Amino acid sequence: MASNIPIFLSSLLLLLLSSTLTVHAEDPYRFFTWNITFGDIYPLGVKQQGILINGQFPGPQIESVTNDNLIINVFNSLTEPFLLSWNGIQQRRNSWQDGVYGTNCPIPPGKNFTYILQVKDQIGSYFYFPSLGMHKAAGGFGGFKILSRPMIPVPFPPPAADYTLLAGDWFKANHTDLKAILDGGNDLPFPDGVLINGRGPNGNSFTVEQGKTYRFRISNVGLTTCLNIRFQGHTMKLVEVEGSHTLQSTYSSLDVCMGQSYSVLVTADQPPLDYYIAVSTRFTNPVLTSTAILHYSNSAGSPVGSPPGGPTVEIDFSLNQARSIRWNLTASGPRPNPQGSYHYGLINTTRTIRLANSAPVINGKQRYAVNSVSFIPADTPLKIADYYQISGVFSVGSIPDNPTFGGGYLQTSVMGANYRDYIEIVFENYETTVQSWHIDGYSFFTVGMDGGQWSSESRKGYNLRDTVNRCTVQVYPKSWTAIYMPLDNVGMWNVRSENWARQYLGQQFYLRVYTPSTSLRDEYPIPKNALLCGRAAGRRTRPL
Repeated sequence: MASNIPIFLSSLLLLLLSSTLTVHAEDPYRFFTWNITFGDIYPLGVKQQGILINGQFPGPQIESVTNDNLIINVFNSLTEPFLLSWNGIQQRRNSWQDGVYGTNCPIPPGKNFTYILQVKDQIGSYFYFPSLGMHKAAGGFGGFKILSRPMIPVPFPPPAADYTLLAGDWFKANHTDLKAILDGGNDLPFPDGVLINGRGPNGNSFTVEQGKTYRFRISNVGLTTCLNIRFQGHTMKLVEVEGSHTLQSTYSSLDVCMGQSYSVLVTADQPPLDYYIAVSTRFTNPVLTSTAILHYSNSAGSPVGSPPGGPTVEIDFSLNQARSIRWNLTASGPRPNPQGSYHYGLINTTRTIRLANSAPVINGKQRYAVNSVSFIPADTPLKIADYYQISGVFSVGSIPDNPTFGGGYLQTSVMGANYRDYIEIVFENYETTVQSWHIDGYSFFTVGMDGGQWSSESRKGYNLRDTVNRCTVQVYPKSWTAIYMPLDNVGMWNVRSENWARQYLGQQFYLRVYTPSTSLRDEYPIPKNALLCGRAAGRRTRPL
């Protein structure tokens, strides 16, 4: 790797000097160099092939301040292509950096790619992860923290420390074996355990001092299950959800579904002992639980008793909890104006899109679908094909706006949408499992969720004042969730299930947010360091 560093530095200097990416000179730069390798890991006591970043599992945490420019040079030392994506990081006007196969060519083995991200007007708790195939089942993920600038107040006193807790279900099988199961037309087996920061039960300890308050940034980085979090003998005060400051409600347990991130404050107000932090799978039978230790610095002993039990499998508790999460309208956001100054509920929507998940068997194999369409990747990333106007890769409008309830079929599905429209999306779940949906490049207003079938009458129950603004939302069994979303970010954006087996087998599509304008105010041009593959191989990256 050392021989590549001079080439990297000269290439990076040229890139920064010649880039057409518009940035403000006063915004700081932060530089990262990451080497992606396979390595042996033993998170559940069994040797596995893990994906390491600079030798770490999980990968290093990104710490930044809103508006920072992040230069992340990724060397792929794996034996297969690789991509990183940024869960919840909205690349404004710049889907070229999204890091999913629909927008980027994978980094070939032995090569590198430099991501240029600006965390523009964002704060909060997020994470990054490998987006190709089943790489997420091998690691390669890490925390992504964006702090407010000093001049913008946060609606709670500074915590004594800021901890990241990356939790998720885990399989003992290698990611290649899991991929083979899915490719063979079968669903994944039940997970083998739950990891907290890459380790099994009691593998992590978070030290606190009596009387002080601590921030825990909790992300569900798992593959298939929602999780429930409890701090033995302590309560959690929710303060932030995926970039939005919330009303500071107190919870004894908190549900976090796949792909979601929350920040809670925990005060060390109990006798000086050690206490369990319990993380359990939600809505599963059996229930898997893992633990970490909340360690008082003056602890007089080990945790007493068993880890605290979680909620039952019924969904009412979780549904009511999700609806209780509200936006703090008096708190500042990443900009000096109050978050609530955007009156989302007073804007008329221009289009309603209803999305129903399903589990069809196609050609004798298990697949998953959206509005009966099961997504298959094209031979060329869709964003690149769109930029070079390469025909035959995809067709805009290849997924309907409403459920068809017909048989499933395979298609490279792309939905067209107009820049600056304001839309309503209703996620409809007719299955008996919890769904979790994420939209790259956007945050949205979760205006309603309930059991049963959605209809226009359901709008009467929408929260049009202070619902939370986020990027990942759950849909309960036999239920629906509705969101409002301003289409203010031009690009080709992935709409996907965060259940990774379902995503891999087709429960995703791309939303092409289009404008005929070629102004840099609307979208940045293709980066000069963009990797080109498929039918775009050998073309120039400069605009023609």
